[in-house]
Amino acid sequence: MKKILPVKKNDEIEAVFEDLTHDGAGVAKVDGYPLFVPRALPGEKAKIKVIKTNKSYGIGRLLELHEKSPYRVEISKQDAHKYGGCQLAHINHEGQLKFKENQVHQVLARIGKLEGVRIHPIIGMENPWHYRNKAQVPVGEKDGKLIAGFFKPRTHEIVDTDESLIQIPEVNEAINVVKEVCSKLKIPAYNEESHKGVLRHIMARYGKQTGELMVVLITRTAEVPHQKKLVDAIVSRLPQVKSIVHNINPKRTNVILGEKTKVLWGNEIIYDKIGDVKFAISALSFYQVNPVQTKVLYDKALEYAGLNGNESVIDAYCGIGTISLFLAQKARKVFGVEVVPEAIEDAKRNAALNGITNVQFEAGAAETVIPKWYEAGNKADVLVVDPPRKGCDESLLRTILEMKPKKVVYVSCNPATLARDLRILEDGGYSTVDVQPVDMFPHTTHVECVSQLILNECNPILNSSEPKKTFPIQARLQ
Repeated sequence: MKKILPVKKNDEIEAVFEDLTHDGAGVAKVDGYPLFVPRALPGEKAKIKVIKTNKSYGIGRLLELHEKSPYRVEISKQDAHKYGGCQLAHINHEGQLKFKENQVHQVLARIGKLEGVRIHPIIGMENPWHYRNKAQVPVGEKDGKLIAGFFKPRTHEIVDTDESLIQIPEVNEAINVVKEVCSKLKIPAYNEESHKGVLRHIMARYGKQTGELMVVLITRTAEVPHQKKLVDAIVSRLPQVKSIVHNINPKRTNVILGEKTKVLWGNEIIYDKIGDVKFAISALSFYQVNPVQTKVLYDKALEYAGLNGNESVIDAYCGIGTISLFLAQKARKVFGVEVVPEAIEDAKRNAALNGITNVQFEAGAAETVIPKWYEAGNKADVLVVDPPRKGCDESLLRTILEMKPKKVVYVSCNPATLARDLRILEDGGYSTVDVQPVDMFPHTTHVECVSQLILNECNPILNSSEPKKTFPIQARLQ
C-alpha cells in the first residue's frame, strides 16, 4: 500500500526548523516527515513551498521568514554574487562554528558509535575572509564580452564575478585582469555545447608568504591567440606575477585541467611557505588553499604524533609532502606514499628545497606500498593518514591493524568517513583519544578534523579489564 505523505508538491505550509543537514539546509518536520530547505536555520519559523517529495523526505523553498535566528546574516542582492560557493554565507561566523562542531559530534556518535572521545572546540579563523590562495573560474560570454565567476547551483550558467569575499585579493585581481585583457583581445570563450571557442578557465595561484603569483590559461586549443600581447599585458598589470602557464584541455569534459602544460612566461613554479617549510607549487600541484589554517591543522597533527626524534613515521596519502616534511622536523625517519607519481616528484623536490634528508617517498597505492614496507621490516611507530573524502581504503585499514603502529593520526576532510574508519580502527584494537575540528573553509559546509588514536596495548590509562566490543572488519565496511 502506497504511503500517504503529510505534504505534497506545491503545498505552502508554516514550518519550524530544528536542525541543519551536513550541507547546510534547514530541517523541519511535518508529522515526522523531514523537509530540507536551503538557507533556513534552526529556531526559525517560516512559510515554505514544497518543491519536491519522495517517500523519505521533501525539499522546500523559503517564501517568508516569520522568526529569524540570531545567527542569520542578511546579504543584499547586489552583493550576493560575492559569496559564490559559500553555502553558509547567511550564517554569522559564530553560528557557522557551532554548526560544524555539532556536525562532528553527531556523526561520530551516529556513525562511529564512539564514546569517551575528547572532541575539542573547533578552531576557527581570526579573520575568516579572503583566505583562498587559488581560484579556477569558468569563462563564458555575454553581450560580446567575456564573463568569469562561478556556476549557479545545479546549472552551468556562469555568474560573472569581479570579487569573491573568500579569495585572497591578489587572486581576485589576477582573474579580473586576465578576463579584461582577453576580452579586449577578443579571445573567444569556450562553448561547452558546441565544443568550440578557446578559453575554458582562468586559474590564479598566490603564495601568501612569498607574494608570488601564477596565472594559468586553460584552453581547448593548442595555441593561445595573441599570445605575446596577452602575456605582455598580464606582466605589465600584475607586478607580483612570476609564472604564466598554458594548460591545454581539448576534450569534451567537465574536468578542468588537461594533460599538457607549457610555460608561456617566467617560471614553471611559484613558492610559498607553511611555517618554516618552503614548497614549490606548479599549475598541477595539490596545495592547501587556506595556508593560515593549514599550519593550525599540521601543528595539531604534529602534536598528536608526539614525536621525540626516535620514531619511524609513515605518511599515507602524502601528496606533495606537506605533512611529511612537517613530521620530518621531529621524527627519525618519515616514509611517504602517494598514488600520483607527479606529486611524489613534487614531494622529493620540496624535501631537497628544504634540505630535509630523513624522508623517503614512493609512488603507488598506500594499500600496496605500505604492506611491502612492512614485509621489509619497516614497522612504523606512528602512521599518519590524510585520505580523500571517501576515507581510507579497506586494505589500508587492514594493513594498519596488522602493523599495529603505536599511534595513528587521522587527518580528515569528511567527518562521516572519518567516523566510519575510526569505528573500524577501534574494533581492531585502537582507542580514539582526541578529535580536533578545524575550520579550514569558512562560509562553506566543509570541516576538517585531526584525530589521535592509540593502540590499546600501548595505552597505560586504558582499563584493559573491560574488553572492547568488536565487529568483523568486513561488516563495518559495508
